[in-house]
Amino acid sequence: MELTKEVLDKVRHIEGFPIGRDEDIIAISDPPYYTACPNPFIDEFIERYGRPYDEENDSYHREPFTADISEGKNDPIYNAHSYHTKVPHKAIMRYILHYTEPGDIVFDGFCGTGMTGVAAQTCGNPDPEFKLKVENEMKARGEEVKWGARRAILCDLSPAATFIAYNYNSPVNAAEFEKEAKRILDEVEKECGWMYETYHTIDGEIQNDVKGMPIKGRINYTVWSDVFVCPSCSEEVVFWDAAVDKESGKVLDEFECPHCGASLSKGKMERAWRTYYDKAIGETVRQAKQVPVLINYTAMGRRYEKKPDAYDLELIDRIEGMDIPYWYPTDKIPKGDKTGEPLRIGITHVHHFYTKRNLWVLSALYEKAKQINDDNIISKLIWLLNSSQERTSVLNRYLFDRGGGGKVSGTLYIPSLVKENSVFHHVNHRKDLIISCLNVSKKNNFHNCIFTQACFNTTIPSNSIDYIFTVPPFGDNLMYSELNFLWEAWLKVFTNNKQEAIINRVQGKGLHEYQELMEKCFAEMYRVLKPGRWMTVEFHNSKNSVWNAIQQAILKAGFVIADVRSLDKKQGSFNQVTTTTAMKKDMIISAYKPRASFVEGFLNKAGTEEAVWDYVRQHLEKLPVVVETDKGEIDIVKERTPQLLYDSMIKFHVMHGLAIPMGAADFYAGLEKHFIERDGMYFLPTQVSIYDRRRMMENMSDQFSFLVSDEKTAIQWLLWELSKSSQTYQDIEPKFLKAFHQARHESMPELSEILEENFLKDEEGRWYIPDPNKKSDLERLREKTLLKQFEEYKNSRGRLKEFRSEAIRAGFKKCWGDKDYKTIADIGDRLPSDILEEDDVIMMYYDNALTRLGQ
Repeated sequence: MELTKEVLDKVRHIEGFPIGRDEDIIAISDPPYYTACPNPFIDEFIERYGRPYDEENDSYHREPFTADISEGKNDPIYNAHSYHTKVPHKAIMRYILHYTEPGDIVFDGFCGTGMTGVAAQTCGNPDPEFKLKVENEMKARGEEVKWGARRAILCDLSPAATFIAYNYNSPVNAAEFEKEAKRILDEVEKECGWMYETYHTIDGEIQNDVKGMPIKGRINYTVWSDVFVCPSCSEEVVFWDAAVDKESGKVLDEFECPHCGASLSKGKMERAWRTYYDKAIGETVRQAKQVPVLINYTAMGRRYEKKPDAYDLELIDRIEGMDIPYWYPTDKIPKGDKTGEPLRIGITHVHHFYTKRNLWVLSALYEKAKQINDDNIISKLIWLLNSSQERTSVLNRYLFDRGGGGKVSGTLYIPSLVKENSVFHHVNHRKDLIISCLNVSKKNNFHNCIFTQACFNTTIPSNSIDYIFTVPPFGDNLMYSELNFLWEAWLKVFTNNKQEAIINRVQGKGLHEYQELMEKCFAEMYRVLKPGRWMTVEFHNSKNSVWNAIQQAILKAGFVIADVRSLDKKQGSFNQVTTTTAMKKDMIISAYKPRASFVEGFLNKAGTEEAVWDYVRQHLEKLPVVVETDKGEIDIVKERTPQLLYDSMIKFHVMHGLAIPMGAADFYAGLEKHFIERDGMYFLPTQVSIYDRRRMMENMSDQFSFLVSDEKTAIQWLLWELSKSSQTYQDIEPKFLKAFHQARHESMPELSEILEENFLKDEEGRWYIPDPNKKSDLERLREKTLLKQFEEYKNSRGRLKEFRSEAIRAGFKKCWGDKDYKTIADIGDRLPSDILEEDDVIMMYYDNALTRLGQ
């Protein structure tokens, strides 16, 4: 299949079509498997490899994957190319093996480097050690491992990301790649190797060989230092000379001016600047001054270090005065949230991120690579150079630990001490890493389907995907289009960031815009996923508001969240999330798409008690029956507790624009009638026997502890605590105070009030959980109190600075049932913005009320 300009015209209207000339988009594409634009050939891929969905004969059933995963990053595949976010493919393999069958199609709408595709393929040829490890893990959970490759469809808005993903997911002859890489490196080294020569010196004296000739070494890297101006004497101060303690390897916060002895710090000094005419762009540029201060080189098989001498400085000046005979990118750096740092110091165009000699050698290597006849080898060679660009740029820091370096993650920060790696030295190192990767993955001998566009408007047929694993953008954590600009400049194809789902001040995107874009993306994933199937979302949360926004987006798309876990990186284990406060951890969300017949039946019965129990029944069917802690004890499945089941039922109704047919009291009483209770959790009859067998064999964990921040979490904590035994106030209070961290704005009732409103006390003064009928009476009394408090808020004026969140939730629930969306919107407008952003239930009512009001 051929990708032509005429074919491009058919997909040019699709949102996220990249910025670039047609010939450049075509040049890096490999149709039908990879297109650096929307892929016109997806239908053929699905038709060839997919299995049509047939609900009547569909017997698929899985519980959410809740096992701990600890998978390191020291893997040849993981290390072949760096990227801002990357999940080890072996970790993803466990999810794919759990949720899918061999031959199934997996989708990732934010594919990054394409590790989901690598994982899908590698399920067909795991290495023996990993294979045995996974088989033992799954056998312990009572699962049967079904090895066999799965197909993947991968999408990303960034052409850099999809290009990297394509090269991870396409076969190539590793030996042929190595041969061509070595050949072009040798050719360019013969032409440009002189740029990295230096004389071998000891104590400033040039050393001679046995023939009396000066010994020349090959530069491994050169350290460049910022130059500042002393505010006292106006002399230039080289940061390396004045501020760096070479013996300890530490940068001093305060130091003396080498000229006048004045006490200085980096913050007290102005930068020194240099001005020169840049022939590449035909402009005079002014940039922060940096000078070479240390050279690390190899001579006679050993490494040495020296201060740059006259020869070294003359060599740099000589190169600066020459014209590079090859193409290199000169694109202007766009204004953005992360590009302010380079722009501030005069790094205004892509080529400014490289020293002249590194730019020269990179451009020569690109030119040689593109002259090869084999398109697959060309792509892999460009991938190799692409992987080397950041570590050969001025983004690369010098670190004293063994001369280490690296870019400051997630930024375009230019350090005060730059490590200018020799392109030859670094590309050779990257070449070896990629060869190791290719040798490991050489059994992955087929292509996946990869394309470039916004993931919310694909041409993937509805109900055709068997499983989704994805790692969406993290709000304002990473500015992908800005960070990928250097990579994309060399590819000549850029991200169309109009639909980039991030929070970005320069792009005019706040939390609201981010959530809207994420809703569109998840709605598309919902459309293409087969009913009854699962989506796994890995998410690193930096702010609770963003965490709640991503959950709202998933729910509004139609998914039902069945399990949320946080990754404890130190322990390599996942813990259940028991509050809406995510506390800056990696989160795993397991969500499913309800079967079409259930949704249709539910909507037909909407507003009835029967619909409520139908929902709970199908939701319980999707929840894990038994979850173990890392100690082998049975853990509480929080989604099976009455409060979380009630929350889930409410959310499903609200997200479908429906009135809620019963209150909490009737719901809790109904749970007892319709389902079976064990350890404060509810099960279907077919599930409870499984739970009982495991419960007889294993102990119950007593570690179900979580942060108590408001009245709702306080009640959850008390329910768990009192489920173990009835307790006096004196027993409860010290443990409660240890768990309690009051949320801002929260008007929290006293512990005694919470106990009075929600629990009962025996004659000996011990608090216990009431039976369902008595609990129903308590709930009604409590709801009456909360609604009375809500009326006070409703009749007051001005912003609500302190309030009882439970009263807001109860009032919003009643208003929703009365279709009084205006009151919800009015009260919501008076709440602090962080409450709306961080409380998922309050935000759900407010957001959906605005939708109903057309706002």
